[in-house]
Amino acid sequence: MALTTHILDLAEGIPAVDVRVDLFILKETSAEKELLKTSVTNHDGRLDIPLLMESDVEAAVYELIFYIGDYFRRKNPDLIEPLFLDKVPVRFGISDPAANYHVPLLASPWGYQVYRGS
Repeated sequence: MALTTHILDLAEGIPAVDVRVDLFILKETSAEKELLKTSVTNHDGRLDIPLLMESDVEAAVYELIFYIGDYFRRKNPDLIEPLFLDKVPVRFGISDPAANYHVPLLASPWGYQVYRGS
């Protein structure tokens, strides 16, 4: 099992390079969340290592924050602030810690799509 992600720039049709991704776990008994990991996408829009490996996964609610606004600012400094999309949060549950979870983000400055991949 592993938790992985990748990001595609739909405006250009290319992988989104050097995008920060934060992974949090949400605490059951409160509204608090704990930062587990910060990573950055590589030349293929993927992370060099999974966000979590099997030994680190528990059945819980997680949240990914994709810093896609910083990426689009670098590509187009003429975008008008505030950006329509800046930090994209994706909250999801892992019910089976032995299963593989892949959470891709397809993004443009104006919209995004996320799904459970394989």
